Amino acid sequence: MRFLLASASSGRLRTLRHAGVEPEVEVSGVDEEAITAPTPTDLVRELAHAKAVAVAGRQRGELLVLGCDSMLELDGAALGKPSSAEEAIARWKSMRGRTAVLRTGHTLIEVAGSAAVRMSDRVASTEVRFAEPSDAEIEAYVGTGEPLRVAGAFTVDGLGGWFVEAVAGDHHNVVGLSLPLLRRMLLDFGYAVSDLPTAAR
Repeated sequence: MRFLLASASSGRLRTLRHAGVEPEVEVSGVDEEAITAPTPTDLVRELAHAKAVAVAGRQRGELLVLGCDSMLELDGAALGKPSSAEEAIARWKSMRGRTAVLRTGHTLIEVAGSAAVRMSDRVASTEVRFAEPSDAEIEAYVGTGEPLRVAGAFTVDGLGGWFVEAVAGDHHNVVGLSLPLLRRMLLDFGYAVSDLPTAAR
């Protein structure tokens, strides 16, 4: 079965490859700023849905399309990628020593011919407890550029891992894609993980 990841995220692609799956990749081109929702959970669901629908609408044949979007929820606000180094520094100063929730929307669409025949929208949530880096550590981390490229201004599998003290829930979700949730979504459609294209080992 063809499997298409509607995301430019290197973390999501890496997660799938490490799990033995080699997806095709196509970026949606969705204007994320134009999509709003009342809660962070609703927002990641709507964004994932929009990305998957946009990519699925350009396909022909038999395939599965997965769209994802992640946000860090802190104090009820959805935090995506910081727009500047200054914003990333301020965000880290507000996050340090606290626990937030990383939410990732997942939309799986089954395409047959030129039509979507089945669609599922789900959200995975994982608690993340941050360490208390000093101002100097925060500035050095932001200076690497990594926080500007990722939702929540941190990674758990990169340079930001030094400042993540604990994860409660699926750690893959913090990278941007919940493998256990995707497996359940596939099963709901009558597919197994083994039906997906296999990554080279």
